Amino acid sequence: MVTKKNIRIIGLSCYYHDSAATLVVDGQIIAAVQEERFTRKKHDSNFPKQALHYCLENNNLTLKDIDYVIYYEKPLLTFERLLETYLGTAPRGGRSFIAAMQVWLKEKLFLKSQIKNSLKDIQQELTGNARKAINLPKLLFSQHHLSHAASAFYPSPFEEAAILCMDGVGEWATTSAWIGKGNKIKPLWEISFPHSLGLLYSAFTYYCGFKVNSGEYKLMGLAPYGQPKYVDLIKKYLIDIKPDGTFRLDMSYFKYHRGFRMTGKKFNKLFGQPPRKSEAALTQFHMDLAASIQVVTEEITLLLGKSIKEETGLDNLCLAGGVALNCVSNGKLHQQKIFKNIWIQPAAGDAGTSLGAALLAFYQYCQNERHPTENDSMKGSYLGPSFSNKFIKSYLNNINAPYKSKKDEELFKELAKLIKDGKVIGLFNGPMEFGPRALGARSIIGDPRNLKMQSIMNLKIKYRESFRPFAPSILEEDLSTQFNLDCKSPYMLLVAQIKSELCKSITSEEESLFGIDKLNVARSTLPAITHVDYSARIQTVSKDTNPRFYNIIQAFKEETGCPTLINTSFNVRGEPIVCTPQDAYRCFMRTEMDVLVLENQILFKSDQPKSEENETWMQEFELD
Repeated sequence: MVTKKNIRIIGLSCYYHDSAATLVVDGQIIAAVQEERFTRKKHDSNFPKQALHYCLENNNLTLKDIDYVIYYEKPLLTFERLLETYLGTAPRGGRSFIAAMQVWLKEKLFLKSQIKNSLKDIQQELTGNARKAINLPKLLFSQHHLSHAASAFYPSPFEEAAILCMDGVGEWATTSAWIGKGNKIKPLWEISFPHSLGLLYSAFTYYCGFKVNSGEYKLMGLAPYGQPKYVDLIKKYLIDIKPDGTFRLDMSYFKYHRGFRMTGKKFNKLFGQPPRKSEAALTQFHMDLAASIQVVTEEITLLLGKSIKEETGLDNLCLAGGVALNCVSNGKLHQQKIFKNIWIQPAAGDAGTSLGAALLAFYQYCQNERHPTENDSMKGSYLGPSFSNKFIKSYLNNINAPYKSKKDEELFKELAKLIKDGKVIGLFNGPMEFGPRALGARSIIGDPRNLKMQSIMNLKIKYRESFRPFAPSILEEDLSTQFNLDCKSPYMLLVAQIKSELCKSITSEEESLFGIDKLNVARSTLPAITHVDYSARIQTVSKDTNPRFYNIIQAFKEETGCPTLINTSFNVRGEPIVCTPQDAYRCFMRTEMDVLVLENQILFKSDQPKSEENETWMQEFELD
């Protein structure tokens, strides 16, 4: 088998949430980007028009140059699932059935034509050709979980691996296991809708007052404040977990399969109160619930991991699907050493299926040879737009924004001093990340040793809930000096404990503090990134994948002796991560960030013209 040359493939995911486009050429991931970054609408589900424009135009291509376009799932199977589910619960769920059918009969049932029309629109915009003269590339359809599996296996460094996909639901599958070998992916088994670990977690997300498909990571961040008091109740009434990790839900407690809400009256009665309303006070009850569903999720993940290991005997595991973004659960799976190696797709949610589908078309449909690379083939997940110094200076000059241009070494030393002095820096650096995590390309950075930094960043810059911890980015070679983690974590998808020698003992009075007040107690010499259970969501930074971010941290280490920075995404609450210099400058001016770095340009807030905007801009972004 040989690799055929000059095969260009576009992968698309859209019409549910987190729409995205990916360009793969000869098996190499050239570009991958979410539509939300362009439209500024978080989790945008529309056809990824601007993302696809970027993939093509940035590489001097039009659709005429593309061999295949592949969509990430099979819509008719999803329609079949909807019909069967509603018929199985009728007459209940009538209103949501009518609402769903209106969308399907109007749009989604004709999705193939809709995609073709959207592609023709784009080709017409790119070339000016009349629509009748446009010949489109061959359109392929993958399956939802197969696209997830492909996104996890093909970019991984493994020649052979077991693959576990866990999410809300695809066409029918909610949890699936696969084996990847060479260029092939073969199914092992699946758990079907409505029995879904992802939707169980989302039900608790909804019940605790957070937005489904968006607020799950908040629930995960809330869990360490609570006690897992409700684990037995959940396992007794809501879910039957088998010894091999497979499970069945008691659907009489849920409404997501037949209504607009996730949980029903029976669920509310079980826990003794109605769902929390968004923005209402979080109580110890919600924290205990968060801790409980987190424990159940970890138990299922570990049991599934063990049974897949026994079934396949393989040393390597790849993870994808929205549940694979639960980095606490991932960390526990790694600690158990069930598998020698674990690789997790950084865009593990539905955005990543555009990438998986494109790679699937190249390897499995076109039958090309696969050669895994030593680390992985994700290029650090820096797969989005980048902007030159020339472009940035032109933009800043046009808006009369005061700035200075500095060479890298001088810039990095100055940034290290500013961070040491407690300044908060907006960092815009190289190609944008693909996936939900900021990895030093579109990041806000600060000093993790500063106790006040956590509340400053949460309340004055991110405008988000004060209970949420920040993540550390550490030089790869210094990992073992600060964290109990024995493998790289380049995509911030593993949680581990702070080294005990860096931890501080707390008084009994501090220990008795309620919930969120606990976060203000310094628990380590890195208080701004230490969660209340002494854990942290870690990014290891390599000189190979992001040398400029690496060198900024290195300069901070030389200035302070600390090889770690706070790293949080460059956005405010409800806003997608910034994409362009314009987005970055706007976010900088709207918040209390001190310094903005746009490639080699440094801007100080104190030098900037006073913004005329009032706080009504916050209404642009729907709170998540």
